[in-house]
Amino acid sequence: MDITQYGTHSLRRTKASLIYAKTKNLRAIQLLLCHSKIQSTIKYLGVEIEDALSISEETET
Repeated sequence: MDITQYGTHSLRRTKASLIYAKTKNLRAIQLLLCHSKIQSTIKYLGVEIEDALSISEETET
């Protein structure tokens, strides 16, 4: 593994992707990434919009 190929942003995205894959909790990822809009988190993760909105509605109170 060549560590020069990995930076803080790639690690940030990887961690967020792993948490999302395990929990499907977009709201948690949104908070961790300090995104003000859930749509930003959806785009960042590359999640399908229909799935993301459905999951988001389930997680928000």
